[in-house]
Amino acid sequence: MNAQQLLDYWPQVAQVADVRPVKFSALPSTAIGPAQWLDLVRACHQAVADMPDLDGIVVTHGTASLEETAYFLSLTVKLDIPVVVVGAQRPSSGLSSDAGMNLANACRVAGDPGARGLGALVLLNDEIHAAREVTKTSTSRLQTFRSPDFGCLGHADADKIAWYRRPLRPVGKATEFDVAGRESLPRVDIVYCYGGADGAAVDAFVAAGAEGLVSAGFAPSFVTPDMAEAFTRVMAGGVAVAASTRAGSGRMFYTTRMREPGFVNADNLNPQKARILLMLGLTVTKDVAGLNAIFETY
Repeated sequence: MNAQQLLDYWPQVAQVADVRPVKFSALPSTAIGPAQWLDLVRACHQAVADMPDLDGIVVTHGTASLEETAYFLSLTVKLDIPVVVVGAQRPSSGLSSDAGMNLANACRVAGDPGARGLGALVLLNDEIHAAREVTKTSTSRLQTFRSPDFGCLGHADADKIAWYRRPLRPVGKATEFDVAGRESLPRVDIVYCYGGADGAAVDAFVAAGAEGLVSAGFAPSFVTPDMAEAFTRVMAGGVAVAASTRAGSGRMFYTTRMREPGFVNADNLNPQKARILLMLGLTVTKDVAGLNAIFETY
């Protein structure tokens, strides 16, 4: 459903906000990637240009890739007003759907002064999460979106929007990433590590044109000897490799074993978030030290 159809289906939303629907696209979230992210950034800026009195923007989104879209928007949307990305675990037509409540609460959060300056936010199940930290942790439970290391920022309760903490990493206008006018981003792929993994995937992604790779390694970031050899070889050829882990939480330990070959430290970003930051980082620099500074900052 497009924005107007959602509002028609859930008229109760009009009780909490004056919503002006903008028809952007109607895609499953499995079909959303860098091209759509760039279009969405432009759409957010255009909405404010067309309606300068907006208090906030709500982006409705399927939950499969919601966290990725939210993090990209958090780093690239250069607006003063909040952007809230919202989804639902149960369809609008389902028994006891969470869609209507999530949509209403997302509008409440987008209009709340406390949401300004926090980057893109994610709202589901009455919880407000920072885009950088949130991830989908369960296939079907309503409480699927969690921020494993630090928890949510606040709650959309019945009586008020209650805030409890603020993220420290720069977002929005404070970032160095300018995607205005860009039609594409550097290709970055994720290589998943597992027992006995060799370097075939590393070589295949580079052959396909990858300018960067993210290693989803064993916690706290190590990979198999064959994969380490492949990564070292492609890094020597100029491909940036950010070391993350498949664990789902916790920061990467930047040991000698990772530093000397030239891995970029992905900090505590999960692989899909590290991919987004590396894509944006490569629009600024290909230098390992410069990329490390970007990951330390954002």
